[in-house]
Amino acid sequence: QLQLVESGGGLVQSGGSLRLSCAASGSSLDRYAVAWFRQAPGKEREGVSCATTRSDVTNYADSVKGRFTISRDNAKNTVYLQMNSLKPEDTAVYYCNAKSWDDYWGQGTQVTVSS
Repeated sequence: QLQLVESGGGLVQSGGSLRLSCAASGSSLDRYAVAWFRQAPGKEREGVSCATTRSDVTNYADSVKGRFTISRDNAKNTVYLQMNSLKPEDTAVYYCNAKSWDDYWGQGTQVTVSS
């Protein structure tokens, strides 16, 4: 069974950058479409970015377009989310998701952007 572990979150100043990683085990991640979601305090979980199995198609929420980039390294069985020009409103717990016949979720990693 696929397991996902996120890392790379932390505290950063507005305008800074972070790279989140989502390491998969138990199965090859290239068999799954992948996505990043986030959930801010008091708000519903929202989609941030997603990519098809070969990452030939990617999509981004309007709020992060031009600032975030999703990518994957199949050799490392890892998905990344490069986040640049971070804003305080990007503060949230970020979750990695992998989807095939089933949905798999990581435990989340906290990102806090100070103004």
